[in-house]
Amino acid sequence: MNISYNWLKELIDLDLSAEDAGKALTRVGLAVEGIESHGFDRIFDIDLTSNRPDCLSHLGVARELGVSCDKSLFSARTSTEAPMPPVLAHDIVKIEVPDLCHRFTARVIRNVKVGPSPEWLAERLVAIGERSINNIADITNYVMHELGQPMHAFDLDKLEGGQIIVRVAREGESITTLDEVERKLDVSMVAVCDAEKPAAIGGVMGGIHSGITDSTVNVLLEVAYFKRETIRATSRKLDLHSEASYRFERGVDIDNVIRASERAAELICLLAGGEKGEFIDIYPTRHEPPVILSNDISAAVKRLTGMNVETGTALNILDRLGIKCETAGDGSMSFIAPSWRYDINIEEDLVEEVARHMGYENIADELPPAFHAGEYLPAEDRKRRLRQRLADLGFDEAITYSFIDTANDGAYQPIEDLATVPDEPYVTLEDAVIEGAVRMRPTALPGLISAVRLNLNHQRRDLRLFEIGKVFAASQNEMPVEKEVLSLVSTGGEILEHKAIPQRDGDLYDLKGAVEAALSATGIDQPIFIADEIEHLRRGQSASIFVEGKKVGSIGRLNDQISSANKFRLPVYAAELDLGRILSIDVRPSAYKPLPRYPGVSRDITFIVSRDLQYEQIIRCVHALSEPLLQSVEYVDIFEGKGLVDGERALTIRLSYLSTERTLQEDEVESAHGRILGAIREELGISPRG
Repeated sequence: MNISYNWLKELIDLDLSAEDAGKALTRVGLAVEGIESHGFDRIFDIDLTSNRPDCLSHLGVARELGVSCDKSLFSARTSTEAPMPPVLAHDIVKIEVPDLCHRFTARVIRNVKVGPSPEWLAERLVAIGERSINNIADITNYVMHELGQPMHAFDLDKLEGGQIIVRVAREGESITTLDEVERKLDVSMVAVCDAEKPAAIGGVMGGIHSGITDSTVNVLLEVAYFKRETIRATSRKLDLHSEASYRFERGVDIDNVIRASERAAELICLLAGGEKGEFIDIYPTRHEPPVILSNDISAAVKRLTGMNVETGTALNILDRLGIKCETAGDGSMSFIAPSWRYDINIEEDLVEEVARHMGYENIADELPPAFHAGEYLPAEDRKRRLRQRLADLGFDEAITYSFIDTANDGAYQPIEDLATVPDEPYVTLEDAVIEGAVRMRPTALPGLISAVRLNLNHQRRDLRLFEIGKVFAASQNEMPVEKEVLSLVSTGGEILEHKAIPQRDGDLYDLKGAVEAALSATGIDQPIFIADEIEHLRRGQSASIFVEGKKVGSIGRLNDQISSANKFRLPVYAAELDLGRILSIDVRPSAYKPLPRYPGVSRDITFIVSRDLQYEQIIRCVHALSEPLLQSVEYVDIFEGKGLVDGERALTIRLSYLSTERTLQEDEVESAHGRILGAIREELGISPRG
């Protein structure tokens, strides 16, 4: 953003040099990256963050500089002109979409003479990087850079019916914009139209048909406020970016449109010989500023920054920034943010404003209080062991963005339905940090899948990745629901240390073993895997994971749709677990006992089972019996093929019996063994082979 030093001095009584003014702006968060000379002027190159659209103008920068230097802005004349009564105004201007166009003003200026701008105006625009076009267009650009309000001038005589209708574009409509490119519109876009056709793309760019030319005599000056999200979507969809859309996307001051219209009209009358005519102001969607409560703003500043700022000083800073305060009888305060500050909504925002102007350099270095010095948080030790275990298994930890594209909507099934707003389960960003990535992720798998795709594109075939991070879902409350998850992906083969090629291809059971090892590191043994249908996993190769009877995650092979979309030629396996729920489970400390003094007895049993029967069902059946002599149940082998009919397989398990008090007798083992086989036969309907 280019800002003229001489222009600032016309808005504020500035007694600082350009260099000192640049330092003062940088100190309050408006980073001046360079100062260039332009004739007798100095131009600041200011790097603005996206949450400060109020400083996309000389007025906004002057306001910040005034607070920093304890200077007042020069008061501007405000118009006392009454707008046309609504009954008559609606014959000229009609807003059909008040939810997309919150306010629209139109001012008629007759008998103008279009020509070159005076030298001072053209030079001022050139100094900040704008080219001079003609006096009317230059005035609209000048006022936009001065006050931050985009505007557009129409040739009134070219508007069919002498009307302005603000509506959504119709399918198939098009408009040739001022850059002489024909643009196809759709129903998601706001069009400023005459009685027959679009005359401008609302908030983005005007049309060439109704634009100002040397033959223009009568002008209709539009100064409006459009919904930010709509302008952003339109600009991106059309790949059309302008100074106007840049400001509308970030937010302009809805209460500043009258001042901007009056300022532009005065300059047109002065420099183009125009005469003011009708003035229309239609304001269907009123701006309601947020009310921010604070029991003690001075205490809040101390708590969050460590700075000791007197209440009077804090209130003075906020007042000069336009933030008004009202004090209740109990001493509590309520603050109302000005219409040009969309980024002030909570008490912490007020503290930031005070801290900026008190000076970030005055925030002292101070360690937070530690009541148990050197200790991990309750779950940190278990999480640290989990990370180490996965690293030992050859996994690399990934850190991916919390923002994902809308193309992932519905493609992945979260661990559980976190959303409390089923109609809109996703958390959507108003200002995307990454182009197109407007969703807060409901699952961490899309980021890991992208990492796999990136590695495969770089010829890295054998991958094991995991991530520990937050996922989000919509809530009926103000804040979204958050959960911490553990996500894993694997593909390719198993490469041993000091080996260049894989020993074998990995499969689903490798990832299953990694999940079991990770859970074991947190103190949880014997998770249960039950076949299930999961949205993003292949049917027949997917399962839900249960711990202590509660579902904590899923595991399986990515389905064909996701694999094809990412052009995966190798099978990719993925798992995701609710780490917060897992770490909330209390685990017993490790217990040690002496090795058994007496020998045990093991029996291998082979069952002929259908493919639908799962090993976990047998395990649950055996454990449910709570046989005191049973030491362990282990999987031995599975066989399919010769001697078995289709749909059958031979499953072999090992039952181990042991007593810590004596050597077992044969009849004791047979009795316990018989009870277990009977329970299996009765519940699952299977018997030992032979």
